[in-house]
Amino acid sequence: MKIVPDTSTLIDGRITELVKQGKIQRADVIIAMASLAELEHQANNGKETGINGLNEIIELQNLSKEGKINLHFLGNYPNKEDIDAHRIDAIIRDLAEETRAMLVTSDRIQAMVARAKGIKVLYLPPYHEEAPLKILDYFDEETMSVHLRQDCKPVAKKGKPGNVKLVEINNKKIDEKELNAMTHQIIEYAKRDPNSFIEIERRGVSVVQLGNMRIVIVRQPFSDKFEITATRPIVKLGIEAYNLDEELISRLSDYNRGILISGPPGSGKTTFAQAVAEYLYGLGAVVKTMEQPRDLQVRDEISQYAPLEKKMELTADILLLVRPDYVVFDEVRRGNDFKIYADMRLAGIGLIGVTHANRAIDAIQRLIGRVELGVIPQVVDTVIHIIGGEVKEVLELDFTVKIPYGMEEADLARPVILVKDFFTKKTLYEIYSYGEQVVVMPVGEEKEKNPLKRLAEKQLRHIIKSYVDGNVDVKINNGTATVYVEEDEIPHLIGKGGKTIAKVEAEAGIKINVQPLMESAITPNIAKRKKEIVLKVGKKHAGKEASIILNGEVIFSGSVSSQGEIKIKRQSKVAKKIIEAIASDIYPIVKIK
Repeated sequence: MKIVPDTSTLIDGRITELVKQGKIQRADVIIAMASLAELEHQANNGKETGINGLNEIIELQNLSKEGKINLHFLGNYPNKEDIDAHRIDAIIRDLAEETRAMLVTSDRIQAMVARAKGIKVLYLPPYHEEAPLKILDYFDEETMSVHLRQDCKPVAKKGKPGNVKLVEINNKKIDEKELNAMTHQIIEYAKRDPNSFIEIERRGVSVVQLGNMRIVIVRQPFSDKFEITATRPIVKLGIEAYNLDEELISRLSDYNRGILISGPPGSGKTTFAQAVAEYLYGLGAVVKTMEQPRDLQVRDEISQYAPLEKKMELTADILLLVRPDYVVFDEVRRGNDFKIYADMRLAGIGLIGVTHANRAIDAIQRLIGRVELGVIPQVVDTVIHIIGGEVKEVLELDFTVKIPYGMEEADLARPVILVKDFFTKKTLYEIYSYGEQVVVMPVGEEKEKNPLKRLAEKQLRHIIKSYVDGNVDVKINNGTATVYVEEDEIPHLIGKGGKTIAKVEAEAGIKINVQPLMESAITPNIAKRKKEIVLKVGKKHAGKEASIILNGEVIFSGSVSSQGEIKIKRQSKVAKKIIEAIASDIYPIVKIK
């Protein structure tokens, strides 16, 4: 008996299985060099399929040495043209035909083509693994996730969202051999079980979905050691378990909404999204999901889509043709994900996005820079923040034109996004453009110094320095700025007929008065060096005594160097105070005596 196993059979470990069962005895097992080359390529890319296939060939070598089979390697290595044209399966079929051997495959298409050519075929269809998965031994009813790391004791997270503890499962350290055996079993099961699949396979990383369990397998070079992390949901709740307000339930039921579900990792975001998806389906909505990996535990009637050809934007294109009422997008993480989310919303699809954020406002801020500011309220109108499996905060977004909070002049009115508490309708934040920056302004939070004022002064100082040389100081009061520059720089800043200052006012969006800089008070240019902080006040002040004032307090007194600088050791208390102040947009002043 002569057999030629293809790569699918080698990866599954089916030949050694048949030999050990006595179904194959003293057969000539012919391995195509094309199979070996493909498995080597996959293993070099860190793919578990390649490693499993090579391990199977090593087992076949051992069986050959025991006299149970005769192992042969025939054929040539495929060239680049064969690989590019995806001819590996064809080369293996040709070898089976030339050697008059039986082709053994777990690939239905490979079997059909071989039969069409008149080649003898043994097709081994997928089947459920009879032996229980070893990874399940580490789970009990309270286990959310299991973390297995080479040469370490296995640990698990137990409990429910909001009350989770990390505990040791046992005192026995797990070694690489055990992890390898477990990985082989996981990959093999995923390929055979119709409800399981390999979601992602990259160099050093494999993500497998086994039923409702997500397993992440990492090796070198991605990780310093072999690791397996398995997670599964331990609770599945209906929408009624969250005791939601009728107004919020009504909002969720509106198909023309863009909703973000936010929260830190492990907070119960996905569980809540599942409950909403099933609730909407119960109302008669057509609900689909787009996920990578697919781990939402929803009813069979709700289709779960993965990235098409590894691109989520292609999945979005298909969803536009399917025309669902609602789509659950789990998870919205990368910049491109937010753009896809925005495109689908603007196309009129109701969307629920799941995203990581420590605060509800942080979820909105993740859209800034990825979606045009003016369309954010059309893209996302509701943010539901989950902590410990409970709805802790709900925000709604509105759009208007007004004078932003903290400003007073009527001509500073601009488009503003209002972020309100959903239940009280109180405005919590305002989002708008100021110059080249986007401001997220807390409303009603009074501080010693208005943060908007600090931002405006910093922005205006930056603009003025692009027009003049020397020191610049800026003060803003009641919506008007007073700019202090060196006296000989005033004509340059004003410009012929006031054209330059008019241009600056248009750029900054504020009225400006220009005054000569008083030599006794200077806002220095500050340079942070490795060992010192340098305050540059100008060579004209070389040798003079000076004091550094921060928040009205003298924190340092000394003389100006011949280069017009005041140098302070970086490790000193004074330097640390200056660095902390600058981080809060508060700048020191130097008074010359």
